[in-house]
Amino acid sequence: MKINVNIDNRFTETEITINCGHMSEELEKVIATLRVLDLKITGTKNNQTYILEASNILYIDTVDKKTFIYTKDDVYETSLKLYRLEELLSPSDFFRASKSCIINFNCIKSLRSDIASRIIVTMENNEKLIVSRQYSSFIKKKLGVL
Repeated sequence: MKINVNIDNRFTETEITINCGHMSEELEKVIATLRVLDLKITGTKNNQTYILEASNILYIDTVDKKTFIYTKDDVYETSLKLYRLEELLSPSDFFRASKSCIINFNCIKSLRSDIASRIIVTMENNEKLIVSRQYSSFIKKKLGVL
């Protein structure tokens, strides 16, 4: 892969153009990573609304019909439903881990197999989350073991 960067103060906005002979899996990953860098989601905390960069989100969880966004340092509530967040984030490396949780694959620190084909993931903030058997295939495929 050849990468060219043109720095010129006449440009007012960064633009990325990809020229390729065919779409590869590697190229799809690059595009997904670029998209998540530009994706923003709002969350509330202490009656204030914050604009969160998707790349800073570790995981999203639903508890008692409320949806929470977890970053390394804070927790925010969002009015968006989990299925809608999954739709927004699925082109990037977010995946459904259980009926109530979405995880940012890029923020996983370590993995460990558990009983009944579940996977225990340790996030960058050292929280441990369980990926249910039903959803563990994403991680296995991502790691090339499926």
